[in-house]
Formats: sequence, C-alpha cells, structure tokens
Amino acid sequence: MERQRSFSFKPTRLMLFSFTIFSSFLFLSTFTIWLSKSTSSLHHHHTPLHFNSSSSSDGDTVGDNFQSLTGFTQNFTVTAVRIPTLIDNRLARTQKSLSGFKSEASGHHADAATAAANATLNFTSMQDSGTSPGERFSEEQKKVEAASLFEKTQVPVLNKAEKETVKGCDLANGYWVFDESYPLYARDSCPFIDEGFDCEGNGRLDRNYSKWRWQPRECDLPRFNATKMLEMIRGKRLVFVGDSINRNQWESMLCMLFGAVKDPKRVYEARGRKITKEKGNYSFRFLDYQCTVEYYVSHFLVHESKARVGQKRRPTLRIDAIDHGSSRWRGADILVFNTAHWWSHHKTQAGVYYYQEGNLVHPRLNVSTAMRKALTTWASWVDKRINPRKTQVFFRSSAPSHFRGGNWNSGGHCTEATHPLNETLSSTYPEKNIIIEEIVKLMKTPVTLLNITNLSEYRIDGHPSIYGRKTQSSKIQDCSHWCLPGVPDTWNELLYSHLQSR
Repeated sequence: MERQRSFSFKPTRLMLFSFTIFSSFLFLSTFTIWLSKSTSSLHHHHTPLHFNSSSSSDGDTVGDNFQSLTGFTQNFTVTAVRIPTLIDNRLARTQKSLSGFKSEASGHHADAATAAANATLNFTSMQDSGTSPGERFSEEQKKVEAASLFEKTQVPVLNKAEKETVKGCDLANGYWVFDESYPLYARDSCPFIDEGFDCEGNGRLDRNYSKWRWQPRECDLPRFNATKMLEMIRGKRLVFVGDSINRNQWESMLCMLFGAVKDPKRVYEARGRKITKEKGNYSFRFLDYQCTVEYYVSHFLVHESKARVGQKRRPTLRIDAIDHGSSRWRGADILVFNTAHWWSHHKTQAGVYYYQEGNLVHPRLNVSTAMRKALTTWASWVDKRINPRKTQVFFRSSAPSHFRGGNWNSGGHCTEATHPLNETLSSTYPEKNIIIEEIVKLMKTPVTLLNITNLSEYRIDGHPSIYGRKTQSSKIQDCSHWCLPGVPDTWNELLYSHLQSR
C-alpha cells in the first residue's frame, strides 16, 4: 500500500514562500503609487501643450502651441491667486455691508495685473509671518470699519472692464468715498482763496471735509490733472459767470491749476486786483499757457436796475434785459454760468414792485415766473451772441444750503456737522433746476448741464459755518458757501470730465 503524502510545508520552505509573496506585493504597491503620481504630474503640466501634427503649415502649429502655452500660464496664475482672491472678496463683502458711506483705498485705479500680483504678495507675506487668514481678516475688518465712516446703500463694486465710459455715465448718481489722497491741493499752496472760503485759515481744525471723493456708481470720475487741463485751455479763455457760489468754483479752479505752474510769478491778475467779496470781475493770466481764467459777478444773469415807483426810486430786476456786463463774456472759449442762490432771498421771493419788463414794474410777480422769464432772456442772448463752433457753454445746477434751526439771518446753523449726511435732506428735485433744464432744451446752442445738486446735498460738513471769517463772534453762520479745498473741487472735476470727453 502506497504511503499517503503530507500537504504540510517544512518551516524553511514556508518562510521562503511567505517572503516571496510579501516582496511581490510590496513591489507591486510601490510601482502602482509611483505610476499614479507620474501620470497625474504629467497630465497637469503637459496636457495644455497640444502639438497639432496635422496642421497645414508650420506657422499654424507654432500659433496653436503658443495659445496652449498661454492657456497653461493663465491656469497657473488663477491657481496661484485663488486663495488670496477669496480672502479679498470676503473683505470686499464686509466693506459693503458696513453702515454709512463707502470707503475705498486710494489706489482703486490699479489694473488687474497689479491687483493679482499684490494679492499673491499679500498672501505670501501672511504665510511667512505666521498670520492665519482669520486673523488677517479680523485686522483688515477693523481697518475698513475705521476708514468707512458712512455708507448710504449697498453698492455693487464694478471691475474696470465692467464700468462704462464717462460719456455714457450718469455722473450725478453716486456716493462719497473717504480718500486719503485728497484734497487735490493744499490750502497753504493756493494764494487765491479769499477769507470767506478759507476755513482752515480761519481756525477749523478737522480736515476730513476735504478728503472725500465723489464716486459715480457706473463709472470712474477722472482724477483732475492740472497739466492736462491747462493744455486743454492753452490760448483760450475759461470764464465763470454767476453769483458768489460760482466765485467759489472759480477760486477752486484757480487753486487746482496753480499746482501745475512751475513759476508762480507767471500767474497774475490782469489789473493787479486781490480777490475780495467787494470786487466782482477778475481775469487771471497763466503766461506759460497763454490762457485766462476769469470770473464775472452776475447774481441773476439779467440787469439789476432802478425804477421810479411812486415817489421813490427802487431797485428792480430787468428780467427782459441781459446783464450789462455781458459784452465781457463774449469771445470766451468755455463759459460756465449759474444762477439760483439769490432767487431765494426775501425780496425776490416776495416779488413786490421788484420785477421790471420795459417800463412796467410788476406790483407782484411769482418768483418762478420771474426766473423763467429771466432765463429765457439769457437763453436768447446765448443763441444770438455765442458761436457754438468756438464756445462751449455749461450751466451749473443749484447748490444746496444746509441751515438747521432757522435761515441764514435767523439763527440757522451747521456748526456741528463734521461728516457727510447718510441721506439727502430734500426729497424733491429743486424747481430752479427744472426751470433751467426746460429752458436749455428749447435753445439752439448746445448747453451742457453740470448737475451738482444731488452730490452736494450730502455734504453738510463742507460749509464754512462759523469759519467763514477769522473771528467767530458773529451769530450768523455760512451754510451756503463752501470751504476750499472742498466740495467745489468736485464740481470742477465734473467740468474737467466733460471737457475731456469732447
């Protein structure tokens, strides 16, 4: 009988067999992991580089390869900045949610490439310093909260590519942004600011009122460039005509332009006059540019006269006759008109034996009717006397006053205001502006309206108040005019924008 074979292994054979199986498994696992990593790396770095061997020419092949390489570079850039971009987006959302006006960094005009580079550098710096994203976010949030004093509404932040050009943008629709790069000039550097607008020189200590920049919602307002502006008016006459609010804007323009002049002695008033409230006609020459920047006072744009009423001669307003100084306006290359402030005074509001047409002095006439007649007289003069091929005509809308607790002569005040308002005080559009717009639509001569009313409504902090004179003993405050530097600088930025677009 044959002996049955045993299926058991000897200890030596069992050990050898187990070692062989284990080694094979280890080698196979290691090879699989290496192959997987190599394939993934190869796919990540080389997949975008497709060489099209079936191209019709060598030039096409090179072009396709270059596009593939460009795609790879773009993909790599997006990956590199993804994390800092997420952090910055989160910061942007937090900034928009804060109450009050929107506050942005002064470098908001940087292009996309610079922004991406800065985001990468910021993130790298954060890693090197050991600061976590949460800690950095907390610090940035505190900075944003400190800088953003006010915000009116939730405003979508538009990229440069998404924003419209200024020509098709509503410049009057926007919000104020606190910007440390403002004002556009220092008060000490401008010798043209008269006492009534020199708030800093009259003792106002806070400076924030001069650091707000107007930001339209749908576009960027070009920052004023004094050198470019002087080149635009080289050999020309820039003329402001109107009341003391227009003198406010004219002085602002002088200060803004003066910063680009190398030799201050080459800017002077033609008759050697010093700017004061008493004299109303000035012409400053910029010799290096052979241009003049002029101002002519005309409260109503029509003739202020006198007429006999009963036994007395009384002051009247000839609403059918243009201001007698109009001959000085003719020949200007750029004309900036305004009237509104004086139409609110008691005498014009009452209209009792004040408005005159021909020899007729109206016993009583509604102020809106009188203003419409006066502006029709002005429009007729412009259409007859101004050559639109030579002269660009602008009309600035009314500037708001911010008297609280009374009128200018009855205890009205704005002293406590140090920041812009959260919302405008007036919910209705001024009737004066409506009249102006209706008259302009009927004119043959093109007239550009500078709508500054809404943006100025927020700026209760921008008035001289008690700082309109060196001594603050008087109880009368000035909540109608504006400190310089200040809000009128923005009006001139709007003017500059319109001139650039042409």
